[in-house]
Amino acid sequence: MTDADAVLSALRPVLDGLAATFGGNCEVVLHDYRRPEGSVVAVAGEVTGRAAGGSMSELGLSLLKQGRDARDQINYLTRTPAGRVIKASTMLLRDRDGEVFGALCVNLDVTDLRHAAVLLGELAAVTALPDATTTFTNDVGQLIRAVVAEEELKLGRPVSRMTRAERLDLFRALDERGLFALQKAVPEVAAALGISRASAYNHLAEIRS
Repeated sequence: MTDADAVLSALRPVLDGLAATFGGNCEVVLHDYRRPEGSVVAVAGEVTGRAAGGSMSELGLSLLKQGRDARDQINYLTRTPAGRVIKASTMLLRDRDGEVFGALCVNLDVTDLRHAAVLLGELAAVTALPDATTTFTNDVGQLIRAVVAEEELKLGRPVSRMTRAERLDLFRALDERGLFALQKAVPEVAAALGISRASAYNHLAEIRS
């Protein structure tokens, strides 16, 4: 038995425990990349319809091609053919020489959670405006998070992975709601997007030019 075979054999019992921990919306897939046409060794849970004996995905082929330079892909978003939004992580398995021979993948269906987040954000956004300025600023933060969540859902990717053009579109949406006329709105947007305040002010100037 090779080292790769030993690792795959040891991981098989782990799949059911991981899937059970995250519940019915979770699927855990074990891949043996040495057999690309039938790389799926075992599956626990059902989210994407994967089954033992299934082939590698495009992502798997890309990672395998990268060889030792390949890196784990954590918490990326993808969609099923039926349109379900999946938060996935692909953790690579390597032999003692550092060569990739397989992967442990966790797929979590977050479609309903994301819709619920948008709904909660919208509910928060339509509450009556408070009298105090500081409290009003907090409400602006709720409005911003609601809009960001909506745009993230439309794009099908996390805010942290938005392109510059997508961030500008988001700034336009916020500006149309009049949020940038309110105190501390720009820093709130910058914090929500994970960018600097200077970048946020530059984006605002660009969409208004």
